[in-house]
Amino acid sequence: MPLDHRRRYGPYLVRSWQPGDRAAAAALIAQVLTEYGLTCEPTASDRDALEVEACYWATGGEFWIVEANGVLVGTAGYRPTSRGLRAVELRKMYLLPQARGQGLGRYLLTALESAIQQRGFDEIWLETASVLTSAVALYEASGYTGASGVETARCDRVYRKPLPPITPDPVAPEVLS
Repeated sequence: MPLDHRRRYGPYLVRSWQPGDRAAAAALIAQVLTEYGLTCEPTASDRDALEVEACYWATGGEFWIVEANGVLVGTAGYRPTSRGLRAVELRKMYLLPQARGQGLGRYLLTALESAIQQRGFDEIWLETASVLTSAVALYEASGYTGASGVETARCDRVYRKPLPPITPDPVAPEVLS
């Protein structure tokens, strides 16, 4: 079972995926891919959006839903990857047009990075397509650097970002008199 994630960003609720979200989340992903001329592959690279329990929950990842007034407008997730010892892959970060241009993508990326770091992972990988220009710009502005090893047919870019270790809050030394 996943961690329970529930946060607000303006009018948006970002929460953990539930089984009742399966069809709507898969449809949203297919819609965004189609908008950009990319092919949805429900039995291949997009299978994880239909099999969240096995592909995210059982592997130690998380999958989030973004809602506005009870309507699904976005998805985002991460799951461990074999690209590194304590590495995850960021996956399925998609927003419908009405949810774009408001800082929600940057908020989601920052929230995902924080959750990933809190879970003890120290490196994030992702694949994307050049046609997703806003996503590419966001990743590059957020410190992701180009890498090699594209594994998904529709993608032509791979990025990685190392995360710094979590440092405990410094404790003020006792003053002795």
